[in-house]
Amino acid sequence: MEKLLNLLADGHFHSGEELGDSLGVSRAAVWKKLKGLEELGLILDSVRGKGYRLGRGIELLDQSKIESGLDKSLLNRIKLHTCFSTGSTNDLVKELSDDESGSMTFCLAEHQTSGRGRRGRTWVSPFGSTISMSANWRISEGTASLEGLSLAVGLAVLKALEANGARNIELKWPNDVLWQGRKLSGILLEVHGDPTGECDVIIGIGINIKLSEDQKKGIGQPAVDLHEVCGKTVSRNAVVSQLINTLSHTLDGFTHGGFALYRDQWSEYDAFRGQEVNIEAAGRKEKGVNVGVNEQGGLLIKTETGVKVFNGGEVSLRKS
Repeated sequence: MEKLLNLLADGHFHSGEELGDSLGVSRAAVWKKLKGLEELGLILDSVRGKGYRLGRGIELLDQSKIESGLDKSLLNRIKLHTCFSTGSTNDLVKELSDDESGSMTFCLAEHQTSGRGRRGRTWVSPFGSTISMSANWRISEGTASLEGLSLAVGLAVLKALEANGARNIELKWPNDVLWQGRKLSGILLEVHGDPTGECDVIIGIGINIKLSEDQKKGIGQPAVDLHEVCGKTVSRNAVVSQLINTLSHTLDGFTHGGFALYRDQWSEYDAFRGQEVNIEAAGRKEKGVNVGVNEQGGLLIKTETGVKVFNGGEVSLRKS
């Protein structure tokens, strides 16, 4: 299947005979493999006398291209793993991380079958149409040192997207990247280990790169992709390289100064700053004006009874 995708990735027509010769299989076997691609959600064009092609083309993950775009200072500090399909990149990176190496492990997949979002939601990741990436970051100061981390990661994602041509993108507390109110990227943090000592933080990042209209509708909330935001095709591999660069450097800064280092910059991109919002938290509802975040990443809401602080967990933020 992977070899077939590599042949079709150029978006040009290829005859069944040509594909069979390249793969060393019969035309009937080629047809079965093509049906398998359709089951992954890929759109195939079939024209008599011309053959088959991927309807929208596709850029497969290429580890060598990703590594060529990395800052040289990172090459000996990280481990990179790409795969065709997995259940969840968050689970995969946890399995592959080396306890003794001291390196930060990054895992990417063309397709996730069980991608996770916040609050038990499913993260939809159609084959080759998104970036599904997870990183394993080890800390020794316990979970208290992680306050505001999801916001800092969101800022790193936004900066990587800006470096690839995205404009007018915003941040929604605590961990979404938006464009014109629609979701472009989401983040999920999972912590494993000693709450007061050494623990691993699994950082899962999903970015919509190029989705069909049907795929957007299947997400279950207003969504947008980077192709629409930039008005042109953007290289997945280039975005991944920049994402690893900005995330790595952001985590270095967070280690020394926490979220306080990034508070002012995050606030510049706050999609709800100064707006009246509805908050649902711990079974209760509040209404007030979003007046920003504190140095620990807590959401500040000015209500009729004063300014209240909302922290992570089951907090839902909506415009009034």
